[in-house]
Formats: sequence, structure tokens, C-alpha cells
Amino acid sequence: MITPQITTSGLIGLILLILMIVSMAVFAFRGRKKMASLFRPIPAFQKLGHAIGLSVEAGTRLHLTLGRGSLSGIEGASAVVGLNILERVARTASISDRPPIATSGDATIGILSQDVLYNSFRSIGASGTYDPIYGQVSGLTPFAYAAGTLPTIFDEQVSTTILTGHFGSEVALIADGSDRVGAMTLAGSDNLPAQAILYAAAQEPLIGEELYAAGAYLKTGPVHSASLRAQDLLRWVIILAIMLGSILKFLDIL
Repeated sequence: MITPQITTSGLIGLILLILMIVSMAVFAFRGRKKMASLFRPIPAFQKLGHAIGLSVEAGTRLHLTLGRGSLSGIEGASAVVGLNILERVARTASISDRPPIATSGDATIGILSQDVLYNSFRSIGASGTYDPIYGQVSGLTPFAYAAGTLPTIFDEQVSTTILTGHFGSEVALIADGSDRVGAMTLAGSDNLPAQAILYAAAQEPLIGEELYAAGAYLKTGPVHSASLRAQDLLRWVIILAIMLGSILKFLDIL
């Protein structure tokens, strides 16, 4: 039997992973009410809460499009963030005459969006009003996905479009469609070209890791807030390690 060797980089990664898990557990069990006040304000999330209230009052629809990334790939993280946002929005806006609707470009994400919406309806005692059409797969190729999403924006009296997930250049068509109907567009992506497009096209773009902070800012659970605190702690650990390594290298100790 051959025992696999653990490389130095692998050992460091394992230590950082353990530190991340432990710190998340600690932050999740203490200071739950204080953590939200420590976060810097992100205007996009503040305006989203206002948009949800206006949508319910005006009888317009919130539209979330979750991208076309696969959950089995690295882009799956942004899709999970989108599903968390969908759950938070659906729990609040499902009482509207026009409940939220979700589109996606991946079959698995489409099924999960239907499940999230159904559970959200059931949690507020409105499972009888749920319709599977609220979670749609609008296309399985990039531009088919964009083309299939546009009718939802144009025909469903959408007042807010939320784009979260993995997109390519086709996201410009979706953002432009939202702008044409006068809807507020809140958008974030894990893909750099899509981020560049959305920075110019969206009214409220999420830059970089702001997308992954959505769960904490929308208060979907204490674990999300704890993860942000743990990330900050991990950054300081890495910064101090780099500084210490530089000093030891300068002193010719390493």
C-alpha cells in the first residue's frame, strides 16, 4: 500500500481550511446581533430591500436570473449564492400579486430554483399559489439563454432584475433588456468579462467578492455572517505570515 505524501502547499491549505472552519463556528455562535453592524455598507443590497417592498406594493415582479454555470464546476459557487438570494427574496415577495420568477441556463439550477421557490411559498403558507413556471430554464447555450430570458423581462412587468451567477458576454443582452423596461438592475458574476460588462450596464453592480457576501447582507443565516468574519481573520493571518516570512528571509534565517 502506497501512502500519499502531503506536500508543503497541501499542508498549508489544510491548516487554512481547518482555521476557516473553526473560526466560522466560533463567529456563528457568538455576537450574532453585532456582526451585521461591522459590515461596510453596500448600496446594492440596501436598494434591493427597498425594491422588494416597492414590488409588493406596486404589484410588479422581481426577476432573478441565475446564470448558466454548472454546480459541478468551479462556477457553481456563484450559482449557490444566487439560490440563497432567491430564497430570501421569495420569502419576502411571494405574497405579492406577481411573485418572483427565476430563469437560468442550466437544468440542475432550474430544478433547484423551483425547489427553493416551492419551499419559500410553503414556509409562508402559500403553497397552493405556487406554479412551477416561476422557475424556468430559458436556454442551454449562452445566447439561447439570453434570448429566452428577454421575454420574461419584457412581458412580466418586471421592476427589478437580479443577475447573479456565471455569465459570459451574453449578459449584455439581459442587462440591456432590463434597462429598456426601466427596471432596476442589480448584478454580479464570477466571470471577469461579465463583471466588466455589468459594471457599465447595471445600475447596481457587485464588484468581486461582494457577490459572495450577499447571504450575510440579506441576513439569510448566521453562518453567512460568520463566513465574512472568518475570511477577514484569514486575510490577516495570511498578511502576517507573508510579513513574517519576508522578515525571516531578509535576516537570512529562511
